[in-house]
Amino acid sequence: MAGFEVAAAVDGNQALELFRSFEPDALVLDVMMPGLDGFTVTERVRAQSEVPIILLTSLGDVDDRITGLKLGADDYILKPFSPKELELRIHCVMRRNAPSRRGGQGDNPGDSINGAGCSWVIVGNLRVDLTRRKAYRDEERIRLTGMEFSLLELLINQAGESVSRLDILEQVWGYRPTRSNDSRVVDVHISRLRAKLEVDVENPELILTARGKGYMFQRIIQGDRVKI
Repeated sequence: MAGFEVAAAVDGNQALELFRSFEPDALVLDVMMPGLDGFTVTERVRAQSEVPIILLTSLGDVDDRITGLKLGADDYILKPFSPKELELRIHCVMRRNAPSRRGGQGDNPGDSINGAGCSWVIVGNLRVDLTRRKAYRDEERIRLTGMEFSLLELLINQAGESVSRLDILEQVWGYRPTRSNDSRVVDVHISRLRAKLEVDVENPELILTARGKGYMFQRIIQGDRVKI
């Protein structure tokens, strides 16, 4: 009814089989599935794909939600939920995961820099292509999910300024938090970003914590941002 083509799996094993054959644009996984649970499916899918993943969890299972996010899920929905909420969340994660229409699909940073319309942020050996939504350390591609890149892009665009968890949720995930622990979605994604971008995760130099406020990307000087 919402316009999606849907493939349904009765357990985790079938979910993985369908993932390979159906090649979905997004996954909605119940944590408590027979056979392989939603965590295992998330972990296996994330090892080979950046496809958006939404987990369905129970209200009291805070630890389950955090575990799922750490394994690579993009978002979660608490049971019970309305079909409209699920539809909106799916649209949000798919929009964030969609490749930019302004640039090509090449993975070579040099090719991108020499193309027209590129916008790069270069900090040390980290290169972020804001047009093609890709990040590199030297010549090596850093694999980011769509939500991770959108979070990084938001922080870069406000570099040197703190961004609250509430603002991050609204601008990246597209909804206002209704429970205090909703902000953990942001915290876990920040941890995932730091693990991929920072040289020393325990002493981050790129994504900083603004105590009592939120997070911010280090201040970018004029030479760090390149437009071609």
